[in-house]
Parts: sequence; C-alpha cells; structure tokens
Amino acid sequence: MGSFSSFDRRKILEAMKKEDLDLLIIGGGITGSGIALDAVTRGLKTAVVEMQDFAAGTSSRSTKLVHGGLRYLKQFEFKMVAEVGKERAIVYENGPHVTTPEWMLLPFHKGGTFGPLTTNIGLRFYDYLAGVKRSERRKMLSAKDALRMEPLIKKDGLKGAGFYVEYKTDDARLTIEVIKKAVEEGAYAINYTKVTSFIYNDTGKIIGVEVEDQSNGETHKIYAKKIVNACGPWVDKLRKLDGSKQGKHLQLTKGVHLVFSQERFPLQQAIYFDTPDGRMIFAIPRDGKTYVGTTDTTYEGDISHPTMNREDRDYVIDAINYMFPTLKIKAEDLESSWAGLRPLIAEDGKKPGEISRKDEIFISNSGLISMAGGKLTGYRKMAEQAVNTVVKQLKDVYTESVTKHLPISGGEVNGSKGFEKFLKEKVDQGVLLGIEYNVARQLVKRYGANVEKVFELFETNKLEAREEGIDPVVFAQLCYSIENELVYKPTDFFIRRTGALFFNINWVREHKAGVIKYMRKKLNWNAERNVDFAKELDTLLKEAVEPTS
Repeated sequence: MGSFSSFDRRKILEAMKKEDLDLLIIGGGITGSGIALDAVTRGLKTAVVEMQDFAAGTSSRSTKLVHGGLRYLKQFEFKMVAEVGKERAIVYENGPHVTTPEWMLLPFHKGGTFGPLTTNIGLRFYDYLAGVKRSERRKMLSAKDALRMEPLIKKDGLKGAGFYVEYKTDDARLTIEVIKKAVEEGAYAINYTKVTSFIYNDTGKIIGVEVEDQSNGETHKIYAKKIVNACGPWVDKLRKLDGSKQGKHLQLTKGVHLVFSQERFPLQQAIYFDTPDGRMIFAIPRDGKTYVGTTDTTYEGDISHPTMNREDRDYVIDAINYMFPTLKIKAEDLESSWAGLRPLIAEDGKKPGEISRKDEIFISNSGLISMAGGKLTGYRKMAEQAVNTVVKQLKDVYTESVTKHLPISGGEVNGSKGFEKFLKEKVDQGVLLGIEYNVARQLVKRYGANVEKVFELFETNKLEAREEGIDPVVFAQLCYSIENELVYKPTDFFIRRTGALFFNINWVREHKAGVIKYMRKKLNWNAERNVDFAKELDTLLKEAVEPTS
C-alpha cells in the first residue's frame, strides 16, 4: 500500500522517479483516477500527477449525479444511454457511501418539451436500455399526485409527471475514493505537480515528463513506458505541448449551479424540468439545501478558474421562478454557487447543448495517449478502454479489467444492501462517542468504511483540538484529510474533501481561521504562502455568492 499523506509528498515524488513505471497518467480528476485504479489492479506500475488538487476541475463541479443520460434519448444516442445506465449501477455498488438513489419528478405541462405519451414511452425505453432494476422503474403520475409530491411546481397547464430514479453523488469524494483505492493497490499519486514539458527519445517517442512541484518550485523528471493525458478541459493544452493538437479538438462549455437554503427554497422532491427555451434543469434537495442547475454556454476564459457571472445567475433564477412561481427567488437569496467546465469533443454545426459527451482516445505520433470527453457516470468504462489501449501497446500478457466488482476506498461495506446495516451501526457508534446524530450520519456517508479512522482521530485528539481552538469533529476530519487524502491547501479541505464551500458555506466561514492556522503549522507554510492560501479561500467564498461580471 502506498502513501497518500501530505507529510510524504517528497517521498511520493522520489518513488515515482525511481520506479520503472509502466504508465504515467497526467490528470487527477475522475478520468485519471479511474485509469490509475484500472491499471494498477491489472499489475501495471502506475503513477498519477495532477497540477492542481485531485478533482479540482470538472470532477468537483458537475451536477453531482451519476445519472443514466435520459436527455440523450432526445439525441437518439441509445448506445450511450444503455452504457451509462448500466455503469451507474456499478458505480453505486462499488461506493454506496458516496452514491445514493434519488427519485426524480419529471413534470410535463401543456406546450412543454415532454407530454404524457412521450414521457411514458421515453421512460419505458430508458428503463429497458439502462437495465433499470424492477424496484426503480418509472411510474407515471397524475397532475394531482405530482402536486402532492412537490406542491411548489407550477400548477398552470400541469398535465402530470414521470417519476424515475437518478443517482446522487458527491463527485469530488467519488474521485478521491477512486484515487485512494489506486494508491492502496500500489499506485503513486501526487497533486500540485505540473507537467511543464515532455521527454522524447531519439526517434521522437515520448518516454517521460518534466514536472514542477508547485509546493516548492523544484523540478523533477519522471519516466514511463506509456503516458496518458487525462487532463479533462486541459487535454488540448497537453496535445499542443506535444505538437499533436490536430483534427478533432475540445469545445469547453460552462455549467453553473446555484445553492439556496431549504428555508428559502423548501424543495422536498428532486425535479428535472424543462425551461421556456427548451433546456432541461435539475433542482435537487441535499443536506438542508436546494441546488439548481445547470447552464450550458460556450466558454473561452481561464480554464482553471471558471466563475458565475450575472447572466448565469439570472438564467437559473429565471428558470426557478418559471417552474416554482410562488417562490419569487431573488439574487440576494443565493447562498452559494459553483461553475464547472465540460470538455466536449467539437463537432461542426452543433450547439453546446446538443454536443454529446461521448469519449474518444487520441494517439499522437509520439505515442501520447489522450483521453477526451466523457461523463462522470462512465468513468470506469472509459478507464477500461484506456488501459486496454495501453496493455495492447505494451504487448504484455493481456489481462481483463477487474474494477467492475471492486469497491472503491470506503466502499468495503458489502454493497448497497450491506451499507444500510453499516450506516446504522456506525451512526450509533458515533453518537456513543458524543457526536450529534446528523453529524455522525454525514461522516459515515462521507467516509464509508474509513469512518473508523475519523472516529478514532475524534476520540484521541479531543485535547489537541481544544488547544488548537478547532471543533473536535472538524479537527478529526482535517487530520484525516492531511494524513490520508493528500490535502495541502485550505481549499482542498473546504471544497474537495468536505464539499462545505458549496453546501455549508457558513461552516467554512466559522472554521477557516482555525483550519488555516493548524495547516500552516503542520505543513510548514511560510508567511507568504499562508497569506496566499487564505486569500485564495476568501476569493472563492466571495465568488460563490457574487457574480464576477
């Protein structure tokens, strides 16, 4: 088992440099993490480098659904619906602590995109293609039943609703648990390590990379037999660095989600609804909040820092007030938000909302393998395809992927049925330790089987937590994240490891000073870095509420 501790950053990099690697993956989002897990469990010596934090890009800024791609039925992409629908069930069983079934109401109104007949046929076809289990197959509801389930939806012209299951997830936690599992299986992984150039042999074939450790500015050379570019929105940047950006290319689109308190937006039922301009929007209750999104606009700004602007905010608010007219939501009701990018493969003549998120593999003349496009739901299958390509090129004994029934880190709870029992037992354990019931439940769902370590840190570090002026539950999670999840910046902890900046922004404001102070002490930041990291968090807190333009 490898290390995934921030205290071992130097050791991890040195091990990468010394190891005779079969595969080096550039990019630590869900795609790169999935490839690492698939590769290492097939016996390949594997390493991952990520220039930001794991899941810092698209993989922490999605709609947070492992969904079956219902909207792709409208585009007649039946193969995609079938594949991601089946993959959805696999993702759930391998990590039931981070993925949860969520019944979704699909209301149809007079003159809307969907009607009773098309919805019934569409959902029936969806059930068939996606292999939906009997207990989760679609139901058709009358207008009266739909309003009973969610009284906030627009009454005028309501003709009824479809009722079907999606799967809610924490995208960043899913990514972290996948990369952690890869490390547990023997892979090396490091964040804040940026590829600055490629290394080639005399025949022009790629044999390694030069990287810069963003924590100290040091440069290192890492060699591998095969290199995969899994950089999401940055895929073309790496192809350009390799001199192989030609033919198809990425088209980036931005998606923005808004978060409201349940007091202001008391949604009790997840909704998937159409807007006057023919787009589809999700409104989902989660952890005492309601979040709504997403937009879909062409993006040409800073890839590493997409933000919400007024147009994005107003579009989503208008959509809310269209479907939930009694709420009269205003901009000042906004509690938080996030903006993310979709790396779509460009196809001439298609609008952003019509372009598929299918994945493709590009292989350059130098041998660089680039994985482009794709969806969160299909990460495991994408990884399998990428590693199949690598294994064939290495000409080693071909081995099949073993990830279909492999629990991710924290998922070792005997599947979804086993997790029900596990959840109850561990929540009871947390309560006995003095943790509030709802908090204990949140911890078990966040960490799964790894919650034992968090509980242990809570129990043994209470005195130190008091001395540091940090709530003991916060302190236990912080210590666990530093020691077991390679947290290096405050934003890593408050966004990717806990999701708090999106779904509990006041918790971030309350605990940021103590967390930053403790992290500086443990990770030896200098004064300049401490100021920079604190400013970065403050900027993100501000941008979550206020549009940037």
